[in-house]
This record gives sequence, C-alpha cells and structure tokens, in this order.
Amino acid sequence: MNTANITSADIISTAGTNNLGLTKEAIEKLNEEYKPLNFEERIQRVYQDFAADKILVTSSFAATSAYFLHIIATIRPEQLIHFVNTGYHFAQTLEYRDYLIDRFHLRVEDLTPDKHLHAYSLSENLWETDPDLCCSVNKVKPLEEVKARYNIWISSLMGWQSDHRASLNIFEERRGIIKFNPMLDVTKEERDAYIATHDLPFHPMVAEGYESIGCSHCTVKGEGRAGRWQGKEKTECGLHL
Repeated sequence: MNTANITSADIISTAGTNNLGLTKEAIEKLNEEYKPLNFEERIQRVYQDFAADKILVTSSFAATSAYFLHIIATIRPEQLIHFVNTGYHFAQTLEYRDYLIDRFHLRVEDLTPDKHLHAYSLSENLWETDPDLCCSVNKVKPLEEVKARYNIWISSLMGWQSDHRASLNIFEERRGIIKFNPMLDVTKEERDAYIATHDLPFHPMVAEGYESIGCSHCTVKGEGRAGRWQGKEKTECGLHL
C-alpha cells in the first residue's frame, strides 16, 4: 500500500447496511426491549436472540477490563475475545492480558495492524503528527477487517466515561455492524461494587494514577479519560465513533 498520502478516510469503512439487515425501526424496538433489563440480563439475552458464533467481543485489557471479561466468561466461557494489539501498548497491559487469560480461562485472539502501515505510523510519529490516522492504522483497520464476519459487536462502554459515550444507545448501527452497549447505564459505583464483590484485579497502572489506559505514546496519568491524548481535542480512538 502506498502510504504517502494515506488518510483516515482510506482506512475507515463507511458501510451503511448492517450485516443483519436490521431497519432503524427494528433497532429502536431492540432498545425498547432491552432498556428495562440490567447489564447481565442484557448480555444473557443477546446470546438468546442472536447467533452466538456471530457475536464479536472486543477488550482493550485496560483499567477495569476484568469487570466486563468476568461477566462474559461467566455467561459464555467459550466466547472468543479480540484484542486490538497496536504494537504500542504498555508492557503492563500485555501482562494484565495474560493474567486475565489465565485467571478466567479466556480465548483471546490478537488483532494486529498491517506491518507496513504500522511501520509508517512509527517512522512518521503519527501519534504526534496525526493521532486520528495513527488510531485508524493501528486500531480501526484491524478491527474493520474482522467485523464482516460478525453481526453483533458487544462493547463495555459506560455512559459516565465521556459525553460521547453518554449519548449512545444500547443498540446502534456503526459502520456495517450492530453495536451492542449493554453497560451504558452502569454507574462507576456499581462497577466498583461488582469488582469488590468478585475480588477482581484492576490494571496494575491504575494504582499509579492512570484511570484510562491506551497506547503508551498517548496515555498519561489522569482522572477519567483526561490522561488520553493530552493537549489534543481527540477524546476517542475511533473504534466507537
């Protein structure tokens, strides 16, 4: 691939039809039906309402990923978890991933960027010069290539994490796939209570003051997502936009 004039638009799919062919009205009906349920009931039901082998689950193995992964592993132990391995993760993140794999007996598959595009992001310091493109190359594109095989994508987004996330619905169409956000209305207190009840481990860097943990070039200590892309207008990597 010629990397000379590559842009985020070259990477990100703009597909307008979801793999299930669900209409806007059908998605709205799903939101109505799932809204009264709690997050565990929602996850249990989605495996009843849709083909389990067509459900995509991703995890960043970041600050409190043990919370989401414990729930998934309890409800469907055989679920494959996709980890977008950008090549820029902290060593502690990879150690945390391996620890959770062993503890929860997870099936995890790493998604890695195209080696030429990754090398381009490294040579051009894209995290500084064009962070949107850096995320597109190293995060969005690897996941875009997998999404075509699935109908439903489960995420662990929670509304209190950012204004953008607070604006989302439980079900929504996102670039050709139905996105399922069962934990949107889970509060930080409810999350922490679940973690305490089940004695789940935080990412080791949380104790050092990191509350949101991504790639090493773009993460510093800070509350919430304040430590991500500090000094830039960027607030999301692009996976959830």
